[in-house]
Amino acid sequence: MRGVIEAYVRVVDRLSDWVGIVAMYLVYAMGAVLLADAIARNTFSLSLHWGVELVQFMLAAYYFMGGAKTLKDEDHVRMDLIYSRFGPRGRAVLDFATVWCLLFFLVVLLIGSTSSLEYAISTNERRFSMWNPSMIPIKALMVGCIALMILQTLALACRYGALALARTPLR
Repeated sequence: MRGVIEAYVRVVDRLSDWVGIVAMYLVYAMGAVLLADAIARNTFSLSLHWGVELVQFMLAAYYFMGGAKTLKDEDHVRMDLIYSRFGPRGRAVLDFATVWCLLFFLVVLLIGSTSSLEYAISTNERRFSMWNPSMIPIKALMVGCIALMILQTLALACRYGALALARTPLR
């Protein structure tokens, strides 16, 4: 059973890394779109109405896609008043207890985002602007990334549980 859990943790960690790397490169794509918009506007007096709005969508994708990697690497914000006083096993016990609160929050978020995606699909929801883009792709990405964050949270629960209970970390 331990081998199956370790394989699960490894696969989810790799998937989170891959999605996080793709998100990292979105920063360059956002810069390129904004640069193209600035050049078109200032050099050719051509306004790209879709430029800033596309960057807004890309920024939302960046946040969603970076969530699982942030969890995996433990780069999230943590209150350190009590946490720093514990040793590695005590931290693992505290993390194991609090990871279930995160899981509850993410499941509620997934339910809401799935409902929002279903609405966007059924009504062909579009953003009211000059560009008028469909909301379906960004909402589908949101659902997928929240699902990945749930998988990563379960991997963290396995990792913390192994360290807290068996005193041997999962790799």
